[in-house]
Amino acid sequence: MSADHRIEAITKRIVERSKPTREPYLARVRHASTTGVKRGSLACANLAHGFAVCSSGDKAALAGDTVPNLGIITAYNDMLSAHQPFEHFPDLIRKAAAEVGGVAQVAGGVSAMRGSA
Repeated sequence: MSADHRIEAITKRIVERSKPTREPYLARVRHASTTGVKRGSLACANLAHGFAVCSSGDKAALAGDTVPNLGIITAYNDMLSAHQPFEHFPDLIRKAAAEVGGVAQVAGGVSAMRGSA
């Protein structure tokens, strides 16, 4: 079995296994994409934290209720060289978001390594 076929088989299994939760998730995403951004309902303090590190252009864009703001969750970690390929992904995602009229910010991280319990 070639790598492409293995990836296809694994992807198929993941799609099947995740159907019960993925379908409702996709329905929520579709609904959210039609209702627009709702930043106007957030408290000023929450908005201030979200805008704090943005460039002045991104701050201006996010001040309204039309520009999407993507949250990036990353496993990048300077301490673990095996994960350095992830170092540039946030910038690539930010660039892609800007090209289609959006903003992207690193919103959190996940453990890059996990010990067995």
